[in-house]
This record gives sequence, structure tokens and C-alpha cells, in this order.
Amino acid sequence: MLIRTARPDDAPGVVALRSLVHPYLVRGVASTRQMIAQPPPEENWRAWVAETAGQIVGWVSAYRNARTSEPDFGDISTLHVHPEHRGRGTGTALLTAALAHLGSLRVRRVRTWAQADSLPYARRHGFTPSRELRYSALDLRPAPPMPEPPAGVRLLPLTGLDPYQIYLLDDAAAAGEPGDVPVDATSYSLWRSECWENPGLDRDASTVAEVDGALVALSLVKRDGDRMWSDFTATRPEYRGRGLARLTKQAALHRAAGRGVRTAYTSNDEANAPMLAINERLGYRPMTSGWSCLRDLP
Repeated sequence: MLIRTARPDDAPGVVALRSLVHPYLVRGVASTRQMIAQPPPEENWRAWVAETAGQIVGWVSAYRNARTSEPDFGDISTLHVHPEHRGRGTGTALLTAALAHLGSLRVRRVRTWAQADSLPYARRHGFTPSRELRYSALDLRPAPPMPEPPAGVRLLPLTGLDPYQIYLLDDAAAAGEPGDVPVDATSYSLWRSECWENPGLDRDASTVAEVDGALVALSLVKRDGDRMWSDFTATRPEYRGRGLARLTKQAALHRAAGRGVRTAYTSNDEANAPMLAINERLGYRPMTSGWSCLRDLP
């Protein structure tokens, strides 16, 4: 087994592995290749693969979290190993590489995510479970009907809109989102890199709600073939309680279905009761749960 830094041409193997272990996570080959080749400089992002006989059998990435004002906070993302190659120290070798990288960045608090059957492993490596993340799926056959917005509200696709205005909306709508740390420090350059310039972003399906000329709610769609991920659905704080998040998400799902998407996936923090209720109303079915897990570094 070889542990090495990920390369852009690893993208097909990485996507195949992710689709096997986490079939509800949607990130296509083009998006994965770009992520490896052009990570945002603010995050000091790095990734590693485990390779056996030319096959990618493990993956992990680690980075400084540049979306939060919490100092010295980092993430270890999507550590996973092929089921047939577990129990051989592969996951631990990948985790060791990720922790060493974060230590070199002087990160002092680390977050990772674990499925229920991986929580004992996380605890053995010093992580404490923190928050439940609930994954759900929606069959878009038949497609949800296009909602009829109330007077004064327009539901617009992202296509043709000013990305900076979408960024300002995204940034404002993230205020108060439940999580281990606040999402309150995302720069425009980081947002453009991770969202607007992501090859998987479907701007024709992604939808914003406009009220009296102001953009006030959004639902972003990232897709890979006939699968999509609801990347972020939220409303500016001063416009919440009017049903705008549901309207934008339903419109985005309708548009995505019209563009060939057959299954929609999403995730929500256990404390995000409004969004969980919206998803239930739209017909999403629960799939699985994961947990954020935290650990301090010396």
C-alpha cells in the first residue's frame, strides 16, 4: 500500500471510491480534478490517497477552515477506505498524514465527520462526537411542480446574475446556521473558488428569490450527471419565516429535474429544524446520519 499526495489524474478513481462508500455525496470527476489541481490558497488544502496495485482504495483531505472566525480551526474531510481494504492500517496512515499537515499549519482544533459505525474509531484517535448530520434523498420522478410565488416575489435562476451579489446573499444567509463553529469569514475569492467556479454548479437550476429587487433567498444545485446535491438553501435573516427557502428549493428541484436530474441529496444539522421540516414537506426520505467529531491538537 502506498500513501501519497493526491494528483489531478486521480479524480476518476477518487470519485469511484466515494460513490461506493458514500453514494449520497455528489462531486463529479471535473469538480474533483479542479479541487485537487486548484485548491483555494486561503485554506492550505491538501489531500492524500491510498493506492494498491494502481487502484485508489483510500482518500482524505485536510485544510485550515477559512470560512470561520474561530482561530486555528481545521477540518479533516471525507476520510474513507474501500471496504475490502479496511483493517490494514490504511485509514490510520491517511489520518496521520492529515493531522501532521494541520499541525504544521498550527491548527489547534480539528473537526472530522464519521458515520455511526466509525465512531469507535474516531474515539480511539482522540475525537469526541459533537453534532449529528442527517442525510436524505428525494426521487425527482415525477418532478416537483414549479411553485407559484406570492406577489412581489420572483424565482430566478443564477444564470446571468452578478456573482458578487450571490456571494453577498450567501454570506448573509449563512448567519446563524447551526454548527460547531460560525460560518462568518468567507472571502469572495474563496466563495468564487468553491462555489461559483465549481464545474458542478448548475446555474440554470440553482435558484434565488428576489423581493422588491433584492436577492433574499437561494438554493444552490451541484450535480454530477443525473444526481444532484442541494449545496446550500437559506434566507437572509430579516426575510425568514415567509416560506422563501421552501419556494427557492422547490423551484431549484423542479428546474434540475427538467435538466435530467433524477435523484437529489442533501444534509442538515440535527438542530436545523426549519430546513428538516422543509425537506420532509418536499418528500425527502432519511438515508443515514453522520457526526461531526472534534479533537484538540497539542
